[in-house]
Amino acid sequence: MSSLDHRSDGIYGVRNGECGIMNVAEINMTWCGSTGRIMLSIAEALRKNGADVRTYSPRELNRSEPDIPMHTYYGTYLGRKLHNLFGRVTGLNGLGSIIDTIGLVRMLRKNGTDVLHLHNLHSYCINFPILFRYIRKDKIKVVWTLHDCWTFTGHCPHYDMIGCGRWKTGCSHCPQKREYPQGRFDTSRIMYALKKKWFCGIDDMTLVTPSKWLAAQVGESFLASYPVRVIPNGIDLSVFHPTDSGFRSKYGIPAEKKIILGVAFAWNDRKGLDVIIEMARRLPEKEYQIVLVGTDEKTEKLLPESVIAVRRTQDPSELAGIYTAADVFANPTREDTFPTVNMEALACGTPVVTFETGGSPETVTSECGAVVPRDDTNEFVRQIELICSCGMFYTEKCCKEALRFDRSKYFREYISELSEK
Repeated sequence: MSSLDHRSDGIYGVRNGECGIMNVAEINMTWCGSTGRIMLSIAEALRKNGADVRTYSPRELNRSEPDIPMHTYYGTYLGRKLHNLFGRVTGLNGLGSIIDTIGLVRMLRKNGTDVLHLHNLHSYCINFPILFRYIRKDKIKVVWTLHDCWTFTGHCPHYDMIGCGRWKTGCSHCPQKREYPQGRFDTSRIMYALKKKWFCGIDDMTLVTPSKWLAAQVGESFLASYPVRVIPNGIDLSVFHPTDSGFRSKYGIPAEKKIILGVAFAWNDRKGLDVIIEMARRLPEKEYQIVLVGTDEKTEKLLPESVIAVRRTQDPSELAGIYTAADVFANPTREDTFPTVNMEALACGTPVVTFETGGSPETVTSECGAVVPRDDTNEFVRQIELICSCGMFYTEKCCKEALRFDRSKYFREYISELSEK
């Protein structure tokens, strides 16, 4: 019996260490960032199990393009620029990159693609009519990992913070039309209808979400007829674990001071920057030191002088050392599908306090932190103080809790799903 004859222990089908499907293509709007790293990590895991995996992302306009094994930057810089300009002016996404997408489809056909694994594609980087016409005509199996909500809305990747539910019945008069992906005009009604036309009616498509919360959202959308698998993104526990560092001494933080840490790719009110600032005003400087990682010049101008700002670090081991040095991890995010930073903090032995929003509560239990009602700053600060008063009580429990986020376990689920026919 071959590995394709029955489901094994994950999402492409691994049996006896071999991958049933030999030709897999993964596409993401970039090679880097969280979604890019996830794509490349899954591809590496598949190759170790015998699959022929190629990854694709469009030409990068504002960053370098490193040479990545089995990775192709498709299209041209001109094609990407024109699509970006067209989208920003009209608000229409997925109608440009015609020649670039034709070239991509030719490569997919040439390589004999059996399974197409899609990730984030909402950055004016692909022509959806052409791509999905190819999928239907060639009867390609599709696995689509939804890292946010963009796939089933008329515009927004996120809507939880403003409490918008238009996507359930048909978007229009978008309150976030000026937000990413930016467009000059409100085309949410048109884009909602186009997405429904493009993305529905695929013979063999499985949707993957990192959280139960996002899976429930999909169930209320026009994608509800497709099967949905919940597979958390996971983290690399060989990198994120209690790690000695000289962080305290480097920044002159006394041993008796409690470190409150926040980490984000871009700090804004969506990530709870205003909550961090308010917390800095409330907590006595003699007892607490707030540290923010991922700041930029604009953010730093808004922060009180007492807050230590650290620019984004590219070294995961360095970040693990900062997590370990902290007494509590503060994540007042107002909308998030499944924050990786929560898992990284726990793996380093640091308890987490977060708002009850999106998939964030799914990463925290009462034994390793606290979940408080969104926008309840008073309770958020109270829980921070309470956890800091408990000292090392949480460390062992946090590390134990983080074992359930081991990414190798979730890679096996992807491998099984992508290998199934």
